[in-house]
Amino acid sequence: MILFYNPVSTHSKKPVMPLSLLAVGAVLEGREEYRIIDGNLVPDGLAALRNALWETGADILCATVMPGPQLTNVVPICKALRAEFPDLIIVWGGYFPTMHGEMVVRESYVDYAFQGHCELTFPEFVEKVRRGQDITHLPGLVWRDADGKIHQNRKPPVPDINTLPDFNYGRLDMAAYSRRTFLGSRTFSHHASYGCPFTCSFCAVVNMVNGRYSAQTAEKAAQVVERLVRDHGATALEFFDNNFFVDEKRCAEFAERITPLNIGWWGYGRADTMVRWSDETWGKLQASGLKMVFMGAESGDAETLARMNKGGKQSGNVILEVAEKMRRFKIVPEMSFIIGSPPDPEADTDRTINFIRLLKKVNPDVEVILYLYSPVPVEGGMQDEAKAFGFEYPKDLDTWTQAKWEKFAQHLSSDLPWMTDRVRRKISNFQKVLHAAYPTVTDPGLSNLGRIALRSIATWRYAARFYHFPLELKVLERLFPYRRPEIQGF
Repeated sequence: MILFYNPVSTHSKKPVMPLSLLAVGAVLEGREEYRIIDGNLVPDGLAALRNALWETGADILCATVMPGPQLTNVVPICKALRAEFPDLIIVWGGYFPTMHGEMVVRESYVDYAFQGHCELTFPEFVEKVRRGQDITHLPGLVWRDADGKIHQNRKPPVPDINTLPDFNYGRLDMAAYSRRTFLGSRTFSHHASYGCPFTCSFCAVVNMVNGRYSAQTAEKAAQVVERLVRDHGATALEFFDNNFFVDEKRCAEFAERITPLNIGWWGYGRADTMVRWSDETWGKLQASGLKMVFMGAESGDAETLARMNKGGKQSGNVILEVAEKMRRFKIVPEMSFIIGSPPDPEADTDRTINFIRLLKKVNPDVEVILYLYSPVPVEGGMQDEAKAFGFEYPKDLDTWTQAKWEKFAQHLSSDLPWMTDRVRRKISNFQKVLHAAYPTVTDPGLSNLGRIALRSIATWRYAARFYHFPLELKVLERLFPYRRPEIQGF
């Protein structure tokens, strides 16, 4: 028996489905017994795992780990389980060990880690580790030898997603993952592709896949949507692909196939890709129920985009052009910006604020999400600039679980060597005024009265570019609390 654990990760009332665990579990169907325990759905993750271990006699525990809340949750749990179940094999996979595998396996309470996609490798690992056979050759494995030396094997290739088995949704309590969002009354999630063909210097996906990409065919992706609608009553889908909108022909066909299902949906895309698509394709996307596309605008400044190695032909003009096109087709652009980047965070902040104001003139419905620049472990480029300011990553997992680094992992930390109090306040105040003047459409809980109150108070500030000391907006935020998409998603 194998236990899969999804650590606590969400600030919303209902979490999203643990897709990574479903993906690994799918290759074990019919070969191994396994159980998924979601820390977001149980009052005490440690107690739930301890009870399951005594009940099932499971010999392997696998945790999928992101930096931030998941890491903070899973570290003390694994420490406690190691002490109570010394023979338990503890394996980590996911984003964090892919970035910091050596650090993870250096800890005595983690036996192995996998970096990158391990779907094709994991069944062999399970079989051989139980038999005491050699596993040191397995792609993606991070392991300790008898002398305590850490070894990191070469990452496996991104698998052809069309050859992998479908997720077994029966392994989950699907009702627990049905969420009411602005997309629909019963929103679920799916991954229709792996990887991304671009290699931006600020993006950790590069370290995971290095520009490799594999997408479900339009037919297969539509079949998954049909199954979720038919079997689980889905009315909306979030596609958590790193880049859903890569191929115009595939996306147009997918849109045509799901149009009869009458659902709402959302996914990640790139402005410089989608701006080239024909009005015919955009019309099909609109008819299919596409409500919003998340795009990494990052910056409207050409110099900053070049330093980010954004790839493709992204520019401020492209961002404005795609925003205008989406306005015509009534599809909301959700655009994220990385703000406060070195070497001159204040100049970068001023340029970003000015560009956002221009963007709002072109399309007032653009959802703007601001992330403070946080370096990712991708060699060269912006990370070198961060290091020049004295930035260093934590050297151990206990430090990573500190509140400072939990915020850093969520792009919310302003405790960075290149930031000043002046820039921190400027970003925070602008964000508060912007979000009040343009309340997010993704929050179905915010009343019309709340929207009117926020807009009426914030509009004069936004028009006058007066962002200082927004005390009245802080009071209104308590009276009409609203969702922060950069923290809570939908």
